Amino acid sequence: MQNKKKFSKIIAGTMTWGSWGKNFSRQEMTALMRYCVQEGITTFDHADIYGGYSTEAAFGKAYVESEVNRDEIQLITKCGIQMVDESRSNRVKHYDYSKEYIVWSAEQSLKNLKTDYIDLFLLHRPSPLMQAEPIAEAISTLLEGGKIKSFGVSNFSPAQIAFLEAAVPVAGNQVEFSLTANQVMYDGSLDDCSARDRMAMSWSPLGSYFREDTSQTKRIQQAMEPMLIKYNATSDQLLLAWVLKHPAKVYPVVGTSSRKRLSASMEATKIDLELEDWFVLLEASTGHEVP
Repeated sequence: MQNKKKFSKIIAGTMTWGSWGKNFSRQEMTALMRYCVQEGITTFDHADIYGGYSTEAAFGKAYVESEVNRDEIQLITKCGIQMVDESRSNRVKHYDYSKEYIVWSAEQSLKNLKTDYIDLFLLHRPSPLMQAEPIAEAISTLLEGGKIKSFGVSNFSPAQIAFLEAAVPVAGNQVEFSLTANQVMYDGSLDDCSARDRMAMSWSPLGSYFREDTSQTKRIQQAMEPMLIKYNATSDQLLLAWVLKHPAKVYPVVGTSSRKRLSASMEATKIDLELEDWFVLLEASTGHEVP
């Protein structure tokens, strides 16, 4: 992907900015957006479904008031999941990757986000019924019209990407990747990103560390204890540093709306975990040494 460097190394995830979380007012969202840009977090991750199809529009209104220059920020959004929601007539949750729906969804996101283009447009999850040709036709239409700058996927396996890429180039893949959920290191997903120069993005990069009290998280906490002092870092910074050390050059999508933690996330990009410390944490996560 030729333009990876334009995205900020830490990406602000907006899923909880709206009604699915903090339910920020327009003024609060505007202030947080400005703060992110001030801290160097210039990339914002969306999906059409967030907030029951409402968060994009709320962000767009806040963006207009923020007076942030469009050239200073990058917008990522996703399409394809059809939720059962009062705003739509769906009878069952499903995926729609017809040419008409993809183009319509992208155009809706453009209207909602109050922008002329989307920097990276993703298919949210693979559908068992997806066909490469109509997807390629939709993406070609959007690219040629300047409505999107690049195309990628989210939660796709290497095989599913290869299936699509026979018809259309895939610039990135956003997958679940953290110390506590690291299967993508072994199923070829991150290797595929490295080999094909795709932009690898990690959703939920802190994993279950702060959400669950399990034997796994207790082992990690114990292993991490001396590193907090060694690296003069917090637990969440070390978890991000662990993700960032992977050679796929992963871009973490952080879901926090705390200004303090957003700033700390950017500081985490400066931490270079020593090789053995990285493996100490991996061993703590798995509960056994590497084979």
